[in-house]
Amino acid sequence: MSRHLFDDERDDEFDEGSGQAFEEPWLDEFYAEGLVTDILMPLKSGKEASVYLCRANPSTGERFFAAKVFRARRSRAFKDDSMYKHGRVITNARTRRAVQGKTRFGREMDHAFWIGQEFETLSLLFAAGADVPRPVYSCPTAILMQYVGDEAAPAPQLKDVRLEQDEAGALFDRLMWNVELMLSINVIHGDLSPYNVLYQEGKATIIDLPQAVDPRTNANARHLLARDLDHLCRYFARFGVRTDAIKLASNLWRRFVFATL
Repeated sequence: MSRHLFDDERDDEFDEGSGQAFEEPWLDEFYAEGLVTDILMPLKSGKEASVYLCRANPSTGERFFAAKVFRARRSRAFKDDSMYKHGRVITNARTRRAVQGKTRFGREMDHAFWIGQEFETLSLLFAAGADVPRPVYSCPTAILMQYVGDEAAPAPQLKDVRLEQDEAGALFDRLMWNVELMLSINVIHGDLSPYNVLYQEGKATIIDLPQAVDPRTNANARHLLARDLDHLCRYFARFGVRTDAIKLASNLWRRFVFATL
């Protein structure tokens, strides 16, 4: 099995011209589980994680998967993570004390929380019919999921897409449907914006959910919901979609509180 960064084409930006094999524990685990056979190319590099295109094992019935690999806790930082962690319950007393005391073990457990939460949230939302990538497998440092794109390139972020007005209106309505669906099963994205939505052939796919919050326990939930909607409304206003983020957020929150979603 060839286990390198690219097949035929190399990119010095990522392998620095070394020609060395790309070996990672997460790849070993995904390979051992019979899920992937190769890393083909990097798709995205961010502050918290990098995403790679992987060749799927034919036995999975898929051609490609995307592997989201989280950076070591020392080199990644979620913005204002206390806002997202409010109301989080750690039932194990030893782990809770370690996290609160910020010991080495506690920091490792805190890092693992973000990865585990994203996989669990993706699983919950996908099962409910939300427009998110299908989660496939997770390990301590990475998540394997559905690849959104084609053989030529990954689907672009919504921020890089120019829409016709009628198309923009339909897409906005679909994203609002997703926001409402999420809220009905006690999930608020918390960082929803055109940066975290992929667009392909008229369809939006919502990504990047490690910071998702439970509105039943997080005191910042209403603020995060309003911020998500503000980001979406500002983007779609560029294409003539008239909305009122404040009213939308208020109506959704009221319906959530009174269980009428």
